[in-house]
Amino acid sequence: MNIAFIGMGIMGKPMAVNLHKAGHTVFVHGRRPETMTPPLEAGCAGCASIAEAAAQADIIIVMVSDTPDVEEVIFGDNGVIHGAKSGSVVVDMSTISPTATRHMAAQLRARGIDMLDAPVSGGEVGAINATLSIMVGGKPEVFERVKPVFEAMGKNTVHVGDYGAGQVAKACNQIVVAVTIEAVAEALTFARKNGVDPAKVRDALMGGFAGSRILEVHGKRMLDNDYTPGFKTKLHQKDINIVMQTAKELGLSLPGAALVMQHLNALMGTGGAELDSAAVMRIVERESGMER
Repeated sequence: MNIAFIGMGIMGKPMAVNLHKAGHTVFVHGRRPETMTPPLEAGCAGCASIAEAAAQADIIIVMVSDTPDVEEVIFGDNGVIHGAKSGSVVVDMSTISPTATRHMAAQLRARGIDMLDAPVSGGEVGAINATLSIMVGGKPEVFERVKPVFEAMGKNTVHVGDYGAGQVAKACNQIVVAVTIEAVAEALTFARKNGVDPAKVRDALMGGFAGSRILEVHGKRMLDNDYTPGFKTKLHQKDINIVMQTAKELGLSLPGAALVMQHLNALMGTGGAELDSAAVMRIVERESGMER
C-alpha cells in the first residue's frame, strides 16, 4: 500500500520505518529535511512537500504536535488537500481536540476524502517496537481498510466510534495518567512527611490494589528525583488543556484534571517544560515544604 507519512518527530520517524518494514511503500515529509534521514536510510522515499507526499498515497498519516499543526498540515498552503486524491484516507495520529477533529473530517468529506482520528499511547518505546495502543474514530468500513496499516505500528488497536471518538479515548487516557501521577506524587510525599521510607511504601503498594504502571515507572522517577523525559511536561500540559477546553464546551466538571492542569502550569512556569511530566512531584513537594 502507498502511504504518506507527515511528521518526523520522535514518534513519527520509527512509525514510518515500521510501515516500510511491513512492506508498505512510504513517502515521508518532515518540516526540517534532516529529520527525514532515519526513514530515508531505512528505505522510505523523501518528498519536498506535504502535497507531493499526499499525491502519491492512498493513506496519508499525520503525526504532529497540536491542533493548529494538524490544521496547517491538512489545509495549509501546499498541504494535504492540494495533493490528496478523492477516495484517499487521512489518518491523524496526533493528539488534538475532538471538536476540531470532527470539523476537519467534515471538510475532508466534502472533498471526497475520508478521515480517521487515531491517537496513540505508548511513547517513543512503543513507536520503535511497534507496540503502540491505537484508539480510532471514524467509519467502520474505513477502519477495516486501514487496519493492516495500524497493525504494522501497534499491538492494541480499538475502533472506538465515529469521528472524534479516538481523540476522546486519548483524552480519557491522559486524564487517568495525569490524575494517577498526581496521586502517586501525593502518596510518596505523604510517606516522606510522616518519616516513612517512600521507597518501601511504593514496594508495599505495588503488591496491592494500588499497584499500577504509573506507580511502577513514574513512582521510581519520583524516588530517584530523575525526570529525564519519557513524555514531556509541555506535551502533557497540551493534552490536559485539550481535556479542559472540551470539558468547558460540554459543561463538564473534572476537578481532578483541573488540579493537575494547575500543577502542570506551575511546572511549566518554573522551567520544567522539557522534564517528564512525573516532575509534578516537584510542585507537590514544594507546596508541602519537602523540596529536595
